[in-house]
Amino acid sequence: MDPRVMNPSTRVMGDTRRGGKRVLVIGSGFGGLAAAVRLAARGWKVTVLERREGPGGRARAFHQDGFTFDAGPTVITCPYLLEELWTLAGQRMSDHVTLRPVTPLYRMRFPDGSTFDYHAERDAMLQSVRSFSPRDVAGYEALSARVERMYEAGIGPLMSAPVPNALSLAAYTPALLREEAFRSMYGLVSKHVKDERLRQALSFHPLLIGGSPFLPASAVYTSIQYVERRWGSYFPVGGTGALVRGLVALLESLGGEVRFNSEVSEITLDDRTATGVRLGSGEWLGADAVVSNADAAWTYRYLLPNHVRDHWSDDRVQQARYSMSVFLWYFGTRRQYPGVAHHTLLFGRDFRGMFEGLSGTGPASEEPLLYLHRPTATDAALAPEGHDAFYVLAPVPHLGAGSNWKARADVFRGELSRRLSRTVLPGLESELVTSRVFTPEDFRDELRSFRGAAFSFAPTLLQSTFLRAQAKSEDVERLYLVGAGTHPGAGLPAVLCSAKILDAVMSGL
Repeated sequence: MDPRVMNPSTRVMGDTRRGGKRVLVIGSGFGGLAAAVRLAARGWKVTVLERREGPGGRARAFHQDGFTFDAGPTVITCPYLLEELWTLAGQRMSDHVTLRPVTPLYRMRFPDGSTFDYHAERDAMLQSVRSFSPRDVAGYEALSARVERMYEAGIGPLMSAPVPNALSLAAYTPALLREEAFRSMYGLVSKHVKDERLRQALSFHPLLIGGSPFLPASAVYTSIQYVERRWGSYFPVGGTGALVRGLVALLESLGGEVRFNSEVSEITLDDRTATGVRLGSGEWLGADAVVSNADAAWTYRYLLPNHVRDHWSDDRVQQARYSMSVFLWYFGTRRQYPGVAHHTLLFGRDFRGMFEGLSGTGPASEEPLLYLHRPTATDAALAPEGHDAFYVLAPVPHLGAGSNWKARADVFRGELSRRLSRTVLPGLESELVTSRVFTPEDFRDELRSFRGAAFSFAPTLLQSTFLRAQAKSEDVERLYLVGAGTHPGAGLPAVLCSAKILDAVMSGL
């Protein structure tokens, strides 16, 4: 019988293989909730501790003046990773959450005024390439075939498996070398397509996980294109927040719980073994294991004493490379902009220079690539009737660069508004009815993200696979980590995979 259609009443809940052991999960982001569901389905007594008043972490949602805003992820790829969670409980995700396909996945606008519709569907994407740059059709097809081979031969298997050491990569290395995964993503794309605008359209993806397409081995992220084609791209009715709420309800149906307004101030230890956590209120909660979905660098730097951290010492945490941050402006308009797609990318005039500015190797870009999200293109109920909801994301350096966002947030927001007004949202400033900004300082202060980095450790070659934080702590027994800072990295599919890896690593407890 297909487990996806299992009758919930026939499933025996409370698997006793672990004898009802208790696990505490710090943080209710997608990684924490996915890990909590997996562990609860296997018999653990699970309590998720969330410092804020609602669930989601970076994927939280908020309501303002009749609008619903998703604060974080705006597109769902690899929905099977979510469906697996409901299947573990003998339920169907489709009975609780409705996903709608997003097409085009991105509408891209270039400084010369040209636009390119980027599709997840293969045939639609081929037609877009053919219309935009006919000479690059054959090159795009060759790139797509290479990306598929790269994913199937190495990237896919590595996404869902622990990679504790270099030997773990040995079986996949020949195929990855053959497909030139050692190249930069921009370099690999440029080998196949010639139109500069199309090169940028096919190599921007590392930006979505805090990386750069100009770094060595970033070619592995071309696999995102294959993931989009194979499993599609979707948006949940009710916004991403509806998906978060669905996961909370799923966890509760398995006997787990989420405690809000419960900030963890330290992970308590017996020698080098985690015994529980202490909350900011002073309350101590004991556990047989602790899982942290908090930022990995923050977990090691602020929740554990230095004397137990041989691997993740203060020096290592300080010297690690961190991803860019982002400036987010959420706003609602009294009118609708029906010509604006669900996702719009507005490219600047210096694609390479923008990434140099984000990494600190060049001046800050005066015209960064902007990511404009209009969820009401897919779900009109997220705004009052006749209105539109938006957010625009601008990549900016993390706080290690020393910016004072309290002083410049209003000015920067105004710059974004003027740029949007002269490109895709005419008359924007006079149409605003609600507005809120979220800066790198808020990532640090509200989300406890080290240096305000939006995606934790930067996805570089020397901070990937076994060189990234692992599901099983290298320093403390019975402490486990999940989320963007751990292998396989940032982005919703990778975060959900990190929960699968954690589940496998904890299976022996």
